[in-house]
Amino acid sequence: MSRRARVSPAEAGLPDGGARRRTPGLRREEVAVLAGVGASWYQWLEQGRDISVSPQVLDAVARVLRLSNAERRHLYLLAGLNPPAPEVAPGKRDMCDGLRRLIDTWMPYPAHIMDLYYNCVMYNDAAAVVLGMRPDITQNCLVDFFTDPLYRSRSQSWERNARTVVAQFRAACAARPGDEGYQAVLDRVSRASEEFTALWEERDIEEPGQVRKELEHPLVGLLCVESTAMKVPARPDLTVVLHTPLDEANTASKLEWLASPEGRRGAMYPVAG
Repeated sequence: MSRRARVSPAEAGLPDGGARRRTPGLRREEVAVLAGVGASWYQWLEQGRDISVSPQVLDAVARVLRLSNAERRHLYLLAGLNPPAPEVAPGKRDMCDGLRRLIDTWMPYPAHIMDLYYNCVMYNDAAAVVLGMRPDITQNCLVDFFTDPLYRSRSQSWERNARTVVAQFRAACAARPGDEGYQAVLDRVSRASEEFTALWEERDIEEPGQVRKELEHPLVGLLCVESTAMKVPARPDLTVVLHTPLDEANTASKLEWLASPEGRRGAMYPVAG
């Protein structure tokens, strides 16, 4: 009822006839007509009665009521249906400056951001120095995990983590069946790595979470970090990956030194940024 009251007849494409309305916004009957459903059925929907509801009808109602992406998903939940995949609201697309500040503030610890298809959107200086992120690789985190010789040479936990990486990618693909973007990445990494193909055929599934990484850096030796993958609700197309030093091998102090002027001068590869 509150969403219906927000939409005027003119906004919905209806003539108001100049007559004064007892209540603001659209009437139930008008919503029903515009959504292509029966007036009684729509009334029962507002009243929360136990009726049969389809995603197509809910989408029609959401369109008439001009619901936002979040409100549309909430409508699905109220109706007892699985909500559609989150979408980026138009007003939230310009968040990259804030996300850049987030990962830069995470210094001296590595952090990067990737899109739905594991393409690296941005990374901080520590990710360049520690993880070897740099412009001359594919900039796809899945492909580079299997094909970048620099990262492979540093990662002491590569074989253990490879199974997790593939299982998480399969879970991401399963959540968006038929998405050509995932298929393109799958084709690319399958052509590039027999190891990926073998793990993919095992059909393991795992949700993103925390992964322990052990890296042998040429300047400071062993680094033990824990990566945490986090979604930004307002930008469901992006994942922020933050690396936190574990209380082993004096990792925090080593990362601080690598980010210092002395450490930067000694780095084998240029610092991105």
